Amino acid sequence: MHIHILGACGTFMGGVALLARRAGHHVTGQDRHTYPPMSTQLAAEGIELTEGYGIEALDPAPDLVVIGNALTRGNPAVEYVLNEGMEYTSGPRWLGENYLHGKTVIAIAGTHGKTSTASMAAWIFEQAGLRPGFLIGGIPGNFGYSARDGDEVFVVEADEYDTAFFDKRAKFVHYRPSVAVLNNLEFDHADIYPDVKAIQTQFHHLVRTIRGNGTIISNGDDSRLEAVLEMGCWSELQRFSLKEPKDWYVEMIKPDGSELGFDFGNERVGTVRWDQCGRHNAMNACAAVAAAVAAGVAPSDAVAALAGFKGVKRRLELIGAAGDVHVYDDFAHHPTAIRLTLEGLRRHVGNARVLVAFEPRSNTMRSGVHSHELGPALIPADRVWLLTGEDIDWDPAEALAPLEGRGRVVTRADDLLAQMLDTVRPGDHVVFMSNGGFEAVPARFAAALQDDEDD
Repeated sequence: MHIHILGACGTFMGGVALLARRAGHHVTGQDRHTYPPMSTQLAAEGIELTEGYGIEALDPAPDLVVIGNALTRGNPAVEYVLNEGMEYTSGPRWLGENYLHGKTVIAIAGTHGKTSTASMAAWIFEQAGLRPGFLIGGIPGNFGYSARDGDEVFVVEADEYDTAFFDKRAKFVHYRPSVAVLNNLEFDHADIYPDVKAIQTQFHHLVRTIRGNGTIISNGDDSRLEAVLEMGCWSELQRFSLKEPKDWYVEMIKPDGSELGFDFGNERVGTVRWDQCGRHNAMNACAAVAAAVAAGVAPSDAVAALAGFKGVKRRLELIGAAGDVHVYDDFAHHPTAIRLTLEGLRRHVGNARVLVAFEPRSNTMRSGVHSHELGPALIPADRVWLLTGEDIDWDPAEALAPLEGRGRVVTRADDLLAQMLDTVRPGDHVVFMSNGGFEAVPARFAAALQDDEDD
């Protein structure tokens, strides 16, 4: 079958393209821009890509067009597909109906931590010798790619974002998992959902799809998830916690989270020293271990596997270290994720200075829904720069007021780079936070430090 992917260079849709190719289909694709690393991954699999959404790529007509959720009516390729009466579907639906059927699906859902938790779970299964398949919204350091075919077990990052312009349900309702992780729940995606109750409804739609002999692994410290489960739960339920004994409990043996202890049913099943830090990663790890155990991995083996976990690209990823300055690239874009990441780093580095640059790129952040939470989330930092654009309709200076003079607003990436290079000194830890490209400032900053050291 010839399958054509619209939006093929997005992480999710690129993963769908790779899985379709490995399933034996002839796969082509197009995107507004074709760019590495996804373009190189697809090319290596023999997937031909077309830049832009010209209709020429759809002639001759493929057997099926898979349309990404970023595409809308008015897009020339979308309009051509509709006008010509071509067969089309969404990425999540294709994945659920054509690839996941018959597999043991491990779905990782939550407002925060999906990518890290899914990466941990995939690595645990790999170490257990199960050769899992996976589709993850980032690149796990242990694998070097975001999707792969596997044997029976399949780990999927279960996103609550909408499926497509023609299917406004959350992506995760298509996966029908055997094991589902509910990591946390907060308001996000303001362009799709009016309030947190709407997101809770979507999460309950996921709960309704989990088989009766399946397992739900839920954050027992999250009241919003508890409210979701009170709407109805028909599967085995296990709760995990950082605060008190539940079915699963994780103890931060070291305050920065670099050493953890795991209890299952009030019995210590293992401890681990690893390279990650922070309360959020402790909870992610507990969820991943619990999910793996629910799928048949021995608890002690699941915990032990974490010692070799190498993290995820753009999750406090160290991208440079020169002149005794450590530079990190991080995907955090929600105030809670920002706060937890910086708190974890602060505990890890002690009294060393932490410099942060933040770019508000998500629809929710640009709309100002979380602007009042941004300043408090950044308090663990010693210096903060906020790179804004014309599409910001809230007062960034007011948002940074809780920092009491430690925050600056800049409107040009070059000015941001210059100011940070002028401020940094040996021993500093510098974190760039954005779910976008940040105009390549993180890489430019790290390169400038390296040039200075070489001189």
